Amino acid sequence: QVQLVESGGGLVQAGGSLRLSCAASGRTFSNNGMGWFRQAPGKEREFVAAVSWSGGRTSYADSVKGRFTISRDNAKNTVYLQMNTLKPEDTAVYYCAVARNGFSTSAASYDYWGQGTQVTVSS
Repeated sequence: QVQLVESGGGLVQAGGSLRLSCAASGRTFSNNGMGWFRQAPGKEREFVAAVSWSGGRTSYADSVKGRFTISRDNAKNTVYLQMNTLKPEDTAVYYCAVARNGFSTSAASYDYWGQGTQVTVSS
């Protein structure tokens, strides 16, 4: 059974940093793209960042470009999201996911999802 478990969320002041981790179990995903999405209250889930299976290709939403960095460690079956210079508008539940294929920025291309971790940025 595939499981994705996120950790690292919490409450932080604006301008601060957090590092999210997502550990996958049940199978290896070294050939699949992985990504992070987020959903704020009253809003639809939106793409945040994606990384290819090798880690060599990444993509970011314009709203987080230059502040967030996605990376992965295939030996640990884990994907990370380093979030710097956080803003109140970054407040959301953050979800990690595994893509059906190599790389995608569309939620429809992701088959496995974690339960989410709350990130709250105070002003």
